[in-house]
Amino acid sequence: MKVNFRRILYYLWPHIKKHWVAFLLVFIGYTIGIIFDSILKPLIVQHLIDLFSSGLDKDLILDKAMQYVFLIASCLVLLNVGFRTGDFAMAYFESNVMKRLYDFTFDRLLAHSYRFFSNNFSGSLIAKSRRFTKSFETFFDVIAFNIWFSLVNLVAVFVVLFFKIPFLAFMFLGWSVLYVLIIMLFLRKKIKYDAIEASADSLVTGRFADAISNILNIKIFSSDAKEKENFRSFTNDEEKKRRKAWYFGNFQNLTQSILMAIFRIVVLIINIRFWYVGKISLGMFVLIEAYMNNLFDILWRFGVSFNKMIKALTDMQEVVDIFDTPIDITDVKNPEFLKSKEGTVNFKNISFAYRGGGKVLNNFNLEIKSGERIGLVGYSGAGKSTITKLLLRFVDTNEGEIMIDDQNIKNITQNDLRSVVSYVPQESVLFHRTIGENIAYSKPNATQEEIIEVAKKAHAHEFILNLQKGYDTLVGERGIKLSGGERQRVAIARAMLKDSPVLVLDEATSSLDSVSESYIQDAFNELMKGKTTIVIAHRLSTIQKMDRIIVLDEGKIAEEGTHKELLEKGGIYADLWSHQTGGFME
Repeated sequence: MKVNFRRILYYLWPHIKKHWVAFLLVFIGYTIGIIFDSILKPLIVQHLIDLFSSGLDKDLILDKAMQYVFLIASCLVLLNVGFRTGDFAMAYFESNVMKRLYDFTFDRLLAHSYRFFSNNFSGSLIAKSRRFTKSFETFFDVIAFNIWFSLVNLVAVFVVLFFKIPFLAFMFLGWSVLYVLIIMLFLRKKIKYDAIEASADSLVTGRFADAISNILNIKIFSSDAKEKENFRSFTNDEEKKRRKAWYFGNFQNLTQSILMAIFRIVVLIINIRFWYVGKISLGMFVLIEAYMNNLFDILWRFGVSFNKMIKALTDMQEVVDIFDTPIDITDVKNPEFLKSKEGTVNFKNISFAYRGGGKVLNNFNLEIKSGERIGLVGYSGAGKSTITKLLLRFVDTNEGEIMIDDQNIKNITQNDLRSVVSYVPQESVLFHRTIGENIAYSKPNATQEEIIEVAKKAHAHEFILNLQKGYDTLVGERGIKLSGGERQRVAIARAMLKDSPVLVLDEATSSLDSVSESYIQDAFNELMKGKTTIVIAHRLSTIQKMDRIIVLDEGKIAEEGTHKELLEKGGIYADLWSHQTGGFME
């Protein structure tokens, strides 16, 4: 993974400039603090030491010394004003920008299609997103506290030294340039190690999340030992890559230490020699040593800070790569106003293939009249679920067009499209929120009476009342606290509340027992009145009363008709029916 600072800044800058006043106050405040703390205060102390060693009358020395004390006290006040201004501006700036970055990351992820999330670990995406915002904090801390502090100190010290002792100033400038160049060479190599480490960390996080989210499978198949061994192979790989990156950082620190130790001794010897021959005073000797100690500390932190900054940039790059990933399902720039009222659906010459796979639908045509109820059946892989994904624009057609009330669904926004389609998937997943919130998710302004009404129709009201907190019961992550049938009934109630002209049921009663299914079927019959309904069914008993049953085979319509008509034909549908009634598929 290559760190592209320009791309990172491209995504950071719009959020940074929204708070430009606080941004500037950070650097102005810290500059004032540094000047008074690290530059002017040592200069005053130098004059104070020279005063004590001047041989003047003690009363005169005391009088002048008190003046210097007043100047030092003034410096202490002003440096605190500067640093505290920078601190409060920093807190305001970073807090707001991090909030904006988190919101932006969430918005950007939601813009991706369903297929994007199918191809990426949710745990890994969450970890990368968290690291992105936290890495900005680290990045800006390094810029403000370390790099800016270093630059201001260096410039100010060089200015003083050029006026006081030009020889030492030129000498230190040359050494500083050499030091920074060596650090930069290390950093170029360190970026690669950090990128490899970050990638390994994301794999471990993704694997961890995958295992935890599938804990039921692990328990069912007694796979604890296998999963532990598998996870340890990932953490072992991460540990080796992390240790390699850290060892390289330690080697860089060793090199920095040697360079600083050599130069510190050289400067000390030169200082002693200058004092001995009378080129500098005792106060100047102390000032130079104070500046040197300060600058050595700055340059040491300068190298360490760059390592932190590169690590932060590497972590941010992972999310920037996601930002740069093209969004495969997009709205047109000038969408049409939604016209759908009746719910007529028309698939015209549709061809579709998943990326890297063969064609699922081939020149598929199907017109569904307003209010018509149809069932989609066929062998596994015939294209039933693909049709609903295309209708909802979870994926886009390769060829042909889908019309709702003579309006191409690609010409309206995805949100408008999905507002006219109620969809109940085969496996309903709920938010970790209350049952009432989950039902009302399709209609946020729904009243409690409306929520209860649809819950009754979906035969969910009875089990909800038996829960300790009723409609205020939290359902757990992905609805894990409810049984499969209970989750499905909540999802059905949610679809009922949406009350859209088009209804899609993807084997929506598969998780229900026979008694509940009969109740739900009655509710569906009521719900389907006046609605265009598409029911994907493996359990053929659920679609016997459909107006029309469409039998798919290899991406095309092989048969269509009523339940009775299709049985009389003796084709694919009759074969599926005979297997189910014979007990082989139920």
